[in-house]
Amino acid sequence: MKNRIFSCHPFRASFAFLLISFLVSRTVIAQSPDFQKMTPEERTAYMAKMRAAAQEDWQKMMDALQLKLPQLPPPADDPKRPQHLKQRAGSTNWYDEAGNTHTRSGWGNWTNYDEALANSYKLPDPLVLKNGKPVRNAAAWWNQRRPEILSDYLTEVVGKTPANTPKVTFEVISTEANALNGKAVKKTIVGHIDNSGYPNAKPGITITLYLPANAAGPVPLMVVAGSNFTGPTPTGPTAMDMVLSTGWAYAKVNTGDIQMDSGAGLHEGIIGLMNKGKDRKPDDWGVLSAWCWGLSRAFDYFETEKAINAKQIGIQGHSRWGKTALLAGALDSRWAIVFTTCSGSMGTSLEKRNFGETIDNVASSGLYHWMAGNFLKYGGNWQAMPVDAHDLIALVAPRPVFITGGTKDQWADPHGEFLACVAASPVYHLLGKKGIGTTAMPKPDVALVSGDLAFLNHEGGHTDLPDWPVFLEFAKKYFK
Repeated sequence: MKNRIFSCHPFRASFAFLLISFLVSRTVIAQSPDFQKMTPEERTAYMAKMRAAAQEDWQKMMDALQLKLPQLPPPADDPKRPQHLKQRAGSTNWYDEAGNTHTRSGWGNWTNYDEALANSYKLPDPLVLKNGKPVRNAAAWWNQRRPEILSDYLTEVVGKTPANTPKVTFEVISTEANALNGKAVKKTIVGHIDNSGYPNAKPGITITLYLPANAAGPVPLMVVAGSNFTGPTPTGPTAMDMVLSTGWAYAKVNTGDIQMDSGAGLHEGIIGLMNKGKDRKPDDWGVLSAWCWGLSRAFDYFETEKAINAKQIGIQGHSRWGKTALLAGALDSRWAIVFTTCSGSMGTSLEKRNFGETIDNVASSGLYHWMAGNFLKYGGNWQAMPVDAHDLIALVAPRPVFITGGTKDQWADPHGEFLACVAASPVYHLLGKKGIGTTAMPKPDVALVSGDLAFLNHEGGHTDLPDWPVFLEFAKKYFK
């Protein structure tokens, strides 16, 4: 049975997104063909080949872990399907009266948006050791509990980053002194990754950096993880506009150059380079970890830029890159602040909570590549996963984290994101910082920013643009 969950949400349609990213990319992604030179038929055939390759790799990992999906009846005949759901012409998904997308996972679980059915879960306590003893002080957190949580993530969820990753040499390939009508100095930087160990893989790191013009000294920097696909042009200021007007620098790192966002690319990119084109082992790193490695190498470059205050560099990401930004903060303590928006399951929403996007969806053949192979063990078996989103947030503590959702983006479960903030707050308190400050979900557009762990549920959908002004005010407490 093929797992088709990759098509379950307009913002998680991985292969459609991948195609758009390739078509509009402003830099050459070594792992992809030149789509501009392909006919529509050739593009369609290529993407079908990509889907098949990802499905094959997913199945190999399922077989390696001796995992099988259950045999399920057709969705229309499934007695577990909520009876009020209706299909739309041309779609394999189902929809409720509010227009929310519902899918059935390969493990037979249907998407849920009913709070009454969402909360039959038990969270692991971030302040209790695996031996059952409580964590009563910061030393026990740093020396015992944090390493336990991090080990679980590296082994069971996101995969282990190899210790012998290759050298990266950075080159400034262009400088524009009067960019944005004189508001900034724009630099394009390329990180050349040594691929001598496996020349068939050609990953790279592409950075677009904007430094505010006429800055008096080193300035804070916000690094945004993402692709070169920018989407519709905003009618007002962009995130870059807002950051630069604050007097800070702005950088975009194109993650697609580091590692393709597809299971079809796992034998290429930095993952393929490290494995010399062979299949991943169950605890090998996934795409999100690979992106985080590339972001850390970009940080290495930023430390050499005299115009940047290396102690005040933050990381931001939206949606899948929101997951990435949070993981980056957990894996590299140099990131001074983390800003993650609408990141959903395996980001900032509680994984074991049955609402919107779930572990099952991320474990599908369209998205499993984000994670380690071992992560597939928790498809349909959520409670067995030893960690949850609040643990990942806690790994960033005591550094500030700003988490957002949208009222019309229920797939990402903004309430579950808030609950994760509540569950992570005791770790902030233990480390002498302030948590979220309440257990009551705030009203839309009411920001909780008095602590070091902050939350906002903006009125609207799957976007980060409304969150930037609030974040920048929050970040000013830390970036002077």
